[in-house]
Amino acid sequence: MTETVTKIAIVTGGSRGIGAAISKRLATDGFAVVINYVGNAEAAGDVVGSIEKAGGRALAVQGDVSEPVAVRALFDAAEKAFGGVDVVVNSAGILPTAPIGQATDEDFDRVVAVNLKGTFNGLREAARRMRDGGRIISFSTTVVGTKLENYGLYTATKAAVEALTGILAKEMRGRNIAVNAVAPGPVATDMLLAGRTPEMLEMFAKAAPMERLGMPNDIAGVVAFLAGPDGGWVNGQTIRVNGGLV
Repeated sequence: MTETVTKIAIVTGGSRGIGAAISKRLATDGFAVVINYVGNAEAAGDVVGSIEKAGGRALAVQGDVSEPVAVRALFDAAEKAFGGVDVVVNSAGILPTAPIGQATDEDFDRVVAVNLKGTFNGLREAARRMRDGGRIISFSTTVVGTKLENYGLYTATKAAVEALTGILAKEMRGRNIAVNAVAPGPVATDMLLAGRTPEMLEMFAKAAPMERLGMPNDIAGVVAFLAGPDGGWVNGQTIRVNGGLV
């Protein structure tokens, strides 16, 4: 009888929204999950508790992904607790909105630090430390295609993530590591819902032919595919998950 080997996944921003859905789905699929969070320890603990209650294994690790030392510590924790890293999901991100002409230096610096540098830190550490045969999955956005007003800074960071994804996929030649990105459309999470009127949300929902907002589990299912046994021949791609919006 062949012993089943547990694989280990790191999910940055894994305590809320899409990240929490990914953490739970990967745990359901048999991964031990290391859940990174930056400030909400209670939410991270809730996700860990939910996974453990269902019979899975999970660990919450605090850290700001924009800081290289925090990302190194995240990998250290995964290796210490579970023995290594097989999947890295770079889902931590922020969603500031402002016209380009009104954006501040602080807006620019913060979104670049979290969305771009934070993803770069995860990609770099994964390239150095994850086990051969692994999967790296980062997050872009459908707005790279729609060019929606007021999302300039956010979209610029995500376009850069798509470029890094394609290049790293080639740099992993010989290690059987697939590197991809997922680009959601509007998803019903706190990050989207906060501060938006019902009319705005209705506009987002009606924009795609499916005529609804995405749900976190819609995105988690695609990530699970890319992380699982059937996703190994997909490499260097950005997968649009948006109900047909783009």
